[in-house]
Amino acid sequence: MIHGSSQRDGFTLPWRSAENGFTPLRRSTEHGFTPPRRSAENGFTLVELLVSLLIFGMLASAGVALLSFSVRAQASAQRKLDGMAEVRRLAGALTGDLAQAIPRITRGDNGDRLPAFQGTSGGEGAPFLTLIRTGWSNAGNAPRSSLQKVEYRLNAGRIERMAYAMPDGGTAQPGAALFKDVAAVKLRFRVDNDWQDRWEPTRTDAMPRAVELMITPARGAAIRQLFLVGSGYRQ
Repeated sequence: MIHGSSQRDGFTLPWRSAENGFTPLRRSTEHGFTPPRRSAENGFTLVELLVSLLIFGMLASAGVALLSFSVRAQASAQRKLDGMAEVRRLAGALTGDLAQAIPRITRGDNGDRLPAFQGTSGGEGAPFLTLIRTGWSNAGNAPRSSLQKVEYRLNAGRIERMAYAMPDGGTAQPGAALFKDVAAVKLRFRVDNDWQDRWEPTRTDAMPRAVELMITPARGAAIRQLFLVGSGYRQ
């Protein structure tokens, strides 16, 4: 019979194949074969490696973008803070000088009488505001007056404040830059309850009631500031 003599004739039934070197799937690990569900023991597959690299690249790109945005935001905030500091610095200097302005006529280097208050929307390098102020502190008891001649001018795109040691004649001390990157400066003057674009006094000792300063920065919107003139002196 075929089924009875298969072992004598060299044939092995399927269920006896393990005796002749064949291993069923559940015993393949004994001969170096690994089932698919245990592939992690031999490392990552190519697909898994590519997916991991893709995820890592996306996370790295997001991190770089976030860092770049943070740096730009910080730089922008710092520029805003610097601009605000310049506005406050200029406003503080002008407020103090204009509030302490007095109607004192001065003399130039050649002895000519000059108006007590001079203002114009001058161009580059020329003073756009000149006045005499009081209240100049003298902590060191230097041999000088408490009056001080002050000029404001636009020089190389910067608003500079220049002071003189003496109210009459003399040379200006080195200027202090108060505002940078300025394209233009314009003044208006409050006279007789009206704003005038030009300061043309009928008396050399006249002063306006207030001054409007319009600054046009090289970048950004225009800045408008108002200052009272002689408020400290009139009190």
